[in-house]
Amino acid sequence: MSALPRSGGPVLNNDEGPPFELPSRGSLLWYQFARGLLFIPAWLFWRPILLGQENLPATTPYVIAPVHRSYVDTVLTAYITRRRVRFMAKSGVFAKPWVARLFSSLGGFPVRRGTPDREALHNAEEAIAVGEPVVLYPEGRRSSGPVLDPLMRGPAFVALRAGVPIVPVGIGGTERSMPIGAKWVSPVRVAIVIGKPIWPPPRPGSERVPRRMVEELTERLREELQSVFDQARVLAGD
Repeated sequence: MSALPRSGGPVLNNDEGPPFELPSRGSLLWYQFARGLLFIPAWLFWRPILLGQENLPATTPYVIAPVHRSYVDTVLTAYITRRRVRFMAKSGVFAKPWVARLFSSLGGFPVRRGTPDREALHNAEEAIAVGEPVVLYPEGRRSSGPVLDPLMRGPAFVALRAGVPIVPVGIGGTERSMPIGAKWVSPVRVAIVIGKPIWPPPRPGSERVPRRMVEELTERLREELQSVFDQARVLAGD
C-alpha cells in the first residue's frame, strides 16, 4: 500500500488497485449531520463517561479497536472523535438495500465473517489511505463477560500494512443496556476509556507482513484492550 495522504492531494496511488479517492465534501457533511442528530439523545440516554480522548491522534489515521458486548458499542464509538470514522460490519447488516445504502453513506462497509475477506481488508486500507480512522472489532463479534474473547488478527494486520497505530477502546455498561438477544435498549450509565495508541514496528521493506509480527502486535493489543475494558467496567458499575 502507498504512503499516507498529504494535505491537499486529491487521491492516493495504490499499487494493488485503482487510486483511492478522498471522501467528498457532501459525504462528510452528511456524516456530521447524522452524527449531530443523534448526539444529544444518545448522550442523555446513556450518560457516558469518556476518558482518554487526548490519546486519539489528531491528524494521523488509525485503527480503532473497541471491545464488543452490544450493538450499542457502534453508536458510542462514533462519538469518541469528531472525525468521520469508518466501520467494518457483518455482511448481514447489508442484506436489506435501504439499510445497506444508509450504512454505507455513513461510512460502513461489509465483511464476511469466518473467512479471510480481502475486499473488506482492502476497504479498511482504502479508508486509512485517505486519512480516516477505521473501527475494527478485534473480537470479531459480540461476546459476553468481563474477559476478552481470543482476538482476531485483522486489526494488527491492517495497522502493520498501513503503518498506523491501533487505539484500544474499552466500553463498559453496554452489555447491561442491550445484551446479546435483547430487542430493546435500557438507559444505563456507560463508560468509554480510550487507551494510548499502540504503534506497530516498521515491517521489513515491501515484503509481506510476517505472521510473527501480526501475532506479537495482537498480543500487545489484547493486554491493553483488557486493561481499558477493566477500567471502563469499573466506571460504569458493571
